[in-house]
Amino acid sequence: MLPKSVKIVEVGPRDGLQNEPKLVPTDAKIKLVEQLADAGCSVIETGSFVSPKWVPQMADSADVFQKINRQNRVCYTALTPNLRGLQQAITARVDEVAVFGSASEAFSQKNINCSISESLERFIPVMELAQQHQLPVRGYVSCVLGCPYEGNVSPQKVTEVSKQLLDMGCYEISLGDTIGVGTPIKTLHMLEAVLNEIPVEKLAVHFHDTYGQALVNILVALQQGISVVDSAVSGLGGCPYAKGASGNVATEDLVYMLDGMNIKTGINLKKLTEAGLNMMQVLGRQSNSKVACALTA
Repeated sequence: MLPKSVKIVEVGPRDGLQNEPKLVPTDAKIKLVEQLADAGCSVIETGSFVSPKWVPQMADSADVFQKINRQNRVCYTALTPNLRGLQQAITARVDEVAVFGSASEAFSQKNINCSISESLERFIPVMELAQQHQLPVRGYVSCVLGCPYEGNVSPQKVTEVSKQLLDMGCYEISLGDTIGVGTPIKTLHMLEAVLNEIPVEKLAVHFHDTYGQALVNILVALQQGISVVDSAVSGLGGCPYAKGASGNVATEDLVYMLDGMNIKTGINLKKLTEAGLNMMQVLGRQSNSKVACALTA
């Protein structure tokens, strides 16, 4: 049974831009966030409070949050991997924060130099402080369909990590195919395992389009009743740890597909496409969205 509406979590301003090699001007980030809100995006991952030494592109996140013209119906979120990041997010008046764990031990070690269990333990004080401030926390699980270091990842491991994040207080878990290796059957098997233990309304999906499988994998998730999908305008993003890992699924392509299925998103495709094209002009390259390229041909 397909959902009647889908909540799209627009991750372009954070997950999309964070690995761009050239620093994107703060004004351009602000314009992107405001244009995405005007296009009807109801949840926008606006920045990340991480060490600028590790992610220099996100060093101006506090500035972006301070200067955007906020719309009441929009939730402006940020990634906060530690207590210091959360404290900065609270000061910046962020509406919601996110933490992330990995379903792959090797990825966890390479990415944040600790085991999965150690990484989750670090979130306990983060969760406690967020609860004190009545700040909703979303959990990301990366490498749910494969890891660049250890290959296949077991659906049971994905379920375990997801359950731990839920038990810690995350209200929703976003299952991420970080390197984009998933196929429909692998997606189905993973989701069936997770759905055995976790209610469907607590789950979201986050697919990268490295092998061109993101939309079909999302369709599988929709058929399982999942109604929250992460995407990035213009297909921005990519995983620095995965060879050739192209960006997130393009929000324009996702909205076009959902519009064609009569599934409501509340997003205006024309305005969304304009927002993406403006950012691609700043970056000096063509959009990764097939729909944006078709509409502007």
